[in-house]
Amino acid sequence: MTATNKTLTQMLLTFSNNYSQQYIAQVGHLPTTEHDKQWLSPCEQGQHDEHHYYWQPVAITPDLLTKTNDEELSFANVESALNLELHPDIKTYFTTIFSGDIEASCDEGQLSLLFAWNKDDFARLQENIIGHILMKQRLKQAETVFFAVTDEEDMIISVDNHSGEVWVEQVGCKPHKKLSDSLVDFISQLTPYCLMSAN
Repeated sequence: MTATNKTLTQMLLTFSNNYSQQYIAQVGHLPTTEHDKQWLSPCEQGQHDEHHYYWQPVAITPDLLTKTNDEELSFANVESALNLELHPDIKTYFTTIFSGDIEASCDEGQLSLLFAWNKDDFARLQENIIGHILMKQRLKQAETVFFAVTDEEDMIISVDNHSGEVWVEQVGCKPHKKLSDSLVDFISQLTPYCLMSAN
């Protein structure tokens, strides 16, 4: 793991923890999610009411994967299917924590950081990334990988697979606005945003 990837890992762990702490400070408890017995997650932290559980982001560690009988998360199958190497920051970003969407704000406005909720969700995420990159290749555009959505319809935030730069792009179009030189730089600019829970 490079120094940049270690920095990104630590930044994600710190940011996700800050999100949980800020949520507790503003709402009085952790975020809640509708409980689905078919869609369990190590993020779930106990029952809130009849249909909802508390949740918080959790670090993906060897111990956690052993406990959940999961193998180490890898993008090898994606890289093999696409015959390309994904940028290291993308792989670090999606294999550091299991989490629900984390709301955040920056100078550009509000956004939701996307993560895998569990191992099955990680597999679904991989399929979506493959579909996105195949679309970019079909349109003869530079490959990008999305990691966040904005409150503007069809606008996503993605990493340029070649440079690691963070850009805004409209689905199906070339990226049109550069936000930062790297994921580390971008996340350092974010502030956790507490989207008030209805529960």
